[in-house]
Amino acid sequence: DSLAGESMAMGERTPVALLDAPASGRMAVGEAITNLAAAPIEKLSNIRLSANWMAAAGHPGEDENLYETVKAVGMELCPALGITIPVGKDSMSMKTVWEEGSETRSMTSPLSLIITGFAPVVDVRRTLTPQLKTDAGETDLILIDLANGQNRLGGSALAQVYKQIGAVSPDVDDAEDLKAFFAVIQGLNKDGKLLAYHDRSDGGLFVTVGEMAFAGHTGISIQLDSIGVSLESNVAIISALFNEELGAVIQIKTVHHDDVFNKLSEAGLAEIS
Repeated sequence: DSLAGESMAMGERTPVALLDAPASGRMAVGEAITNLAAAPIEKLSNIRLSANWMAAAGHPGEDENLYETVKAVGMELCPALGITIPVGKDSMSMKTVWEEGSETRSMTSPLSLIITGFAPVVDVRRTLTPQLKTDAGETDLILIDLANGQNRLGGSALAQVYKQIGAVSPDVDDAEDLKAFFAVIQGLNKDGKLLAYHDRSDGGLFVTVGEMAFAGHTGISIQLDSIGVSLESNVAIISALFNEELGAVIQIKTVHHDDVFNKLSEAGLAEIS
């Protein structure tokens, strides 16, 4: 027996547009997909997207940014993923000008793409949540990193805390990795091998595992050296904990560790986990 339904998720990476507008669009799509992966969806192509575009039309550089981002998302990434964008809307007046005394002031919003993804769910009861399970015996947390360890901090919440933008933004470097990731998460969920799931997005790995621990009312222990992070370098530790690259953290039973890694290896993802 199953209980069908529908799942919906959002993705947006507006701060990244200050560094790389097309990357911000690709990351918005990628975030929506890694979020939706928690639900049992038969195949990636079942996902449909709604795209809400916002830009300051006419502002220097913004028309070009909009064109390049629409091209990157609508003509390159989504066709490579087999996903369509049947609906959307746009707001092209993201700039305001006003007078303050004898001085003219203006405020301009960076290019923004807000993606809403939706898809039919085969069985809502198998939808994964970030809540860590504490009644399943010995368990492991595994980071599946879709950025091959690049740890780019541009446009991150960490950068904003320090009133910075950063230099290099995260990006969707390989659509095939994203497709393989979605498929393997669906397979592991179907096989009952996943206890909890949380995609990595705002705040990075630190916030991801923190939210999972809060939801499960439990403490956690993480080993950054197991994902190739040098514990002798504060920069490496901070970059690993706070980058907002695509990826996810999964909780599995320790006895399933080898089987899960075999599945990741078959999908070409084990070397980036």
